[in-house]
Amino acid sequence: MDTTCTHCHAPDPTGSTLCVHCTTTLTARLQQLPRMYEALAGHLAPGSSSGHGRAGKGGPAPLPLRVDILDLRAEFDAVSGWLSAVHDARRLRGPRLTGDALTRLHTATAGLLAHMPWIVLWPGAGDLAQEIGDLHRNAASVVDPDPRPRGRRIGHCQTIDPSGTICGAVLWLAPGEQVVRCDWCSMAWPPATWMQLRAWQTENAAA
Repeated sequence: MDTTCTHCHAPDPTGSTLCVHCTTTLTARLQQLPRMYEALAGHLAPGSSSGHGRAGKGGPAPLPLRVDILDLRAEFDAVSGWLSAVHDARRLRGPRLTGDALTRLHTATAGLLAHMPWIVLWPGAGDLAQEIGDLHRNAASVVDPDPRPRGRRIGHCQTIDPSGTICGAVLWLAPGEQVVRCDWCSMAWPPATWMQLRAWQTENAAA
């Protein structure tokens, strides 16, 4: 029986709560998180300063660490939280998350990947994919900015949330892709919907 993906809201013929595309993306992002966490360490220092701070035997006093990067690295603790949530949902003993932050992250990502066949059927899978996607996107903006062209602009997303508000995020058709996916609300717009999408865009622009 077809279901709707709880993340991108596209029809899913597998009957899962995550479609194949979102499952593949989530898996890849989880695998990349430990590397990204390590890479963020190289961005903690705001850079050397010449002639600033109190002088001492070692030269100028070092500048404090970047708070925004510290906060971003702290957000990686959410991965451990999700593994604990999966264990709770499956009524398993809590995961053993010991060692330093990077070791705990490796354990948490490996644990989530091991549970992936169950996660794709879990009602919480969409929220998991959303939070991991946000974390991955925020980290990538610092350590791995995408140099590729953004592709073709398809106007503004017309998804309406439960409050009746239109998403309005700019849609881009990435090079080599056939489906437009909103980076903000994760709605998928396959080619068959583009005519209606354009009509809604025109209608709302005139309103």
